[in-house]
Amino acid sequence: MSVHQSTHLKRITTHILQEMKKRHEKISMLTAYDFSMAGIVDAAGIDMILVGDSASNVMAGHETTLPITLDQMIYHATAVVRAVERALVVVDIPFGSYQGNSSEALRSAIRIMKESGAHAVKVEGGAEIKESVVRILSAGVPVMGHLGLTPQSIYKFGTYTVRAREKEEAGKLLEDAKILEECGCFALVLEKIPAKLAKKVAETISIPVIGIGAGQDVDGQVLVLHDMLGITQEFQPRFLRQYADIRSTMLEAVGNYIQDVKSGDFPNEKESY
Repeated sequence: MSVHQSTHLKRITTHILQEMKKRHEKISMLTAYDFSMAGIVDAAGIDMILVGDSASNVMAGHETTLPITLDQMIYHATAVVRAVERALVVVDIPFGSYQGNSSEALRSAIRIMKESGAHAVKVEGGAEIKESVVRILSAGVPVMGHLGLTPQSIYKFGTYTVRAREKEEAGKLLEDAKILEECGCFALVLEKIPAKLAKKVAETISIPVIGIGAGQDVDGQVLVLHDMLGITQEFQPRFLRQYADIRSTMLEAVGNYIQDVKSGDFPNEKESY
């Protein structure tokens, strides 16, 4: 029996996620950025919602996640939290809002939690951001880590290719995962790394490991909502499974509306006062 069936509208917590890992129950996670979509995702029974800095791409049209600001992330997070009754809501701290120093990281995390009502924050990186992670956790804010392909560092790596294929980088990733666990992170995202390495990480650390392009031997999966629904169709990585073609449905619906307006068929007599 799934958590959704057994707890109905009981709020998902970090403790429940830990219990799910212990009993080998997979954790589901999707992104959401607005009230309407978040409400649908939550009603479907998702375990976690990520208010991702991918909003920079799918909501604002930027090429990377770097331009989105802390104020904009809080705006999106606030809308999502208003719609959610069950899922654990995690918010990305955007680029430039935590890497500088631990004090800035703490201020950013506190603003997100106080102003949006979210339940946790997510940061990218390992040993290099340890001080910031510890500082945020010291204030009682749950932190999710993110290793592997880290989009906020795209200009450093220069490519969105699979990370940690080589032994040295794989070793560092495993050590970073251990560091984040020891710091007190409640979960970890692994993005676009070899499945064997992801499995090793999930077996090595006690906190839930959520994969995106990291194979099936992790504790859960996350996808960008607009990608899996087929709203954005120009992004087709190997790890993406498209569950619907909402873009085509919307194009047809809008096209039919335009045709009915042009022809005078809409509104008809029954649709008028």
